[in-house]
Amino acid sequence: MRILYLNPCGQMGGAETSLRELLASIRAAQPEWDLWLVLAEDGPLAGKARELGVKVVVEPFPPALAKLGDAGLNPFGVMRSLPKAIAGTMRYRRRLARIYRAVLPDVIHTNGLKMHLLGCWTRPRGTPVVWHIHDYLSRRPLMSRLLGRSRKDCAAAIANSESVASDLKALMPDLKVAKIYNAVDFDRFAPTGKTLDLDACSGLPPAPPDTVKVGLVATFARWKGHRVFLEALSQLPSGLAIRGYVIGGPIYQTSGSQYSLSELRQLADRLGLAGKIGFTGFVDDTAPAMRSLDIVVHASTQPEPFGMVIVEGMACERAVIASRAGGACELFVEGREALAHSPGNATALAQQIMRLAGDGKLRSQMGKAGRATARQLYHGQRLALELLELYRTVSRSDAMMACEPLVTEPGLVAPPPSHLRREPERVGQADPTHG
Repeated sequence: MRILYLNPCGQMGGAETSLRELLASIRAAQPEWDLWLVLAEDGPLAGKARELGVKVVVEPFPPALAKLGDAGLNPFGVMRSLPKAIAGTMRYRRRLARIYRAVLPDVIHTNGLKMHLLGCWTRPRGTPVVWHIHDYLSRRPLMSRLLGRSRKDCAAAIANSESVASDLKALMPDLKVAKIYNAVDFDRFAPTGKTLDLDACSGLPPAPPDTVKVGLVATFARWKGHRVFLEALSQLPSGLAIRGYVIGGPIYQTSGSQYSLSELRQLADRLGLAGKIGFTGFVDDTAPAMRSLDIVVHASTQPEPFGMVIVEGMACERAVIASRAGGACELFVEGREALAHSPGNATALAQQIMRLAGDGKLRSQMGKAGRATARQLYHGQRLALELLELYRTVSRSDAMMACEPLVTEPGLVAPPPSHLRREPERVGQADPTHG
């Protein structure tokens, strides 16, 4: 089977991390399958996908289309951006359609709201499109309206949590929705292994030996809770041996949706955190950073669709504090694998940090319980089984007949006609040790 994945971002945010693990899981389960990935920008994801044997095509978005989004802009800002974005969208649709005709996918799997739309608008007749939903569409007025108009061209949607599935079903009750949790790489996210010198990355002097290191690992999206984390640190008793770290940076092109590093530094200075907080900047591999922490903090101020950082922190056997809302609540039992706090409540977060900072035994118990739960529920073989069943279901539909290629693009290898393709091997032949 030939699967074509579409993703707008080449950087490694949460959705991209989950996509990388998805590709690894499918590759391990079905090594003969032909996997393609179209990215709207180059970045680390392209190299990680190629390492898995995925064929990668980078087809950049026009600037106006790249910047368009309704998460961080008011409706008037969106409307002002639309004319240029529409013109860019039409050009991109034509380029994407040529890639389709060259690759001839059996299934198109879209990752990211813009790619959901473009996948439906340009799909070859009879080729199923599967949306992978990582967002609450009810919070995206423009995109939810556009996707609602395109839902009949979508064969099925994957929701990354029950919370997201419920939100999607409320908006589009006639759409087939499958809840499929993300997976984590337990070889990378492990209790032992390479660590990162967080102080050196942040330009700080080494912390005293007994310092408890607490870190927020997230992109700079405004809803990820950086302000809440910094305010919580400012409320901790001055004599407590704790140092905080903000691990990550701005990675998306969408206007108005992210903090800048200078904004966060200025906020930290106003809160009196000089010398008590480090900003590492973007980290290509977050696993060594997590292993360098005693406490991993998730502080999203809005309901989190899934929360990869929570599962990754659990997999690293670290104590985790998570925001109690959305799909994040499905990932752990509060008090066993993680502590929780109310979204946006800096005082509640500070109390949980103090509780864990003063109890090394609790941190150890919680880390071990988190690792065991993560290995049981969020492994790659489970993800592959669920995805392969969905792919086969949508590709078996009588309405989903593969169409032959019309144009072969330079640099792309046209596949053989569908009647000459090798039948995919059964998932039962997957490596039982994977994930």
